[in-house]
Amino acid sequence: MEIIKKISEKSKNIPGVKVPTIAFLGDSVTQGCFELYMEAEKWFGSVNDYKNVYHARVKEILNLLFPSAPINIINAGVGGESAADGYTRLSRDVLAYSPDLTVVCFGLNDCCFGRENLEKYLMSLDGIFKELRAAGSEIIFMTPNMMNTYISYRIDPPMLKGNAERAMKVQEEGIFELFLDEAKKLCEKYNIPVCDSHKKWKLMYENGVDVTELLSNRVNHPVREMHLLFAGMLVNTMFEN
Repeated sequence: MEIIKKISEKSKNIPGVKVPTIAFLGDSVTQGCFELYMEAEKWFGSVNDYKNVYHARVKEILNLLFPSAPINIINAGVGGESAADGYTRLSRDVLAYSPDLTVVCFGLNDCCFGRENLEKYLMSLDGIFKELRAAGSEIIFMTPNMMNTYISYRIDPPMLKGNAERAMKVQEEGIFELFLDEAKKLCEKYNIPVCDSHKKWKLMYENGVDVTELLSNRVNHPVREMHLLFAGMLVNTMFEN
């Protein structure tokens, strides 16, 4: 991808070469949310760890490979949001920074609204892709991680159980994969590279890995170590395309 060429060029310390900027647009996983706790009777608070979120790891890997190249990272993740929400704030949170590459990751929250939300999800992604292209940004669509496959006795706080039941249901009924399959078709239409991390999570699950234990909130937030999987796959996608 051009982003690798730009980072490589910047590493040569050529005067006047722009510092490459990579933006990450998504939900709570992109924001850097991990464990949840009760902040009030009906509200969840989250433990945010910006050092271990996947885009911080992407920067670490790229800095290792190109130690002389500064790289700007834009965290445009917002907890609880959908693709439609991301589209609404695209100009403010992403385009304002003129990114050279934007990684888009939505689907975890979108699918929980059911099949009837599929069209809105795809229309929102379509709008995001078109505006990013028009602004001159390269794009990678990253599929989200799997959600819980059972209701863990370790869910904390207990009020999170309802979220876990809903997440497990849309996953078991194939709604989650339907959303991601249609999103990948949209990417194919626009020739947008897909970093299919969900496929990797599913492969692990099919080979006996307890993916629910790989979720810090036992619902949909990957543990810190699994953000390394996202990061490695994303950098690989940058080099392969």
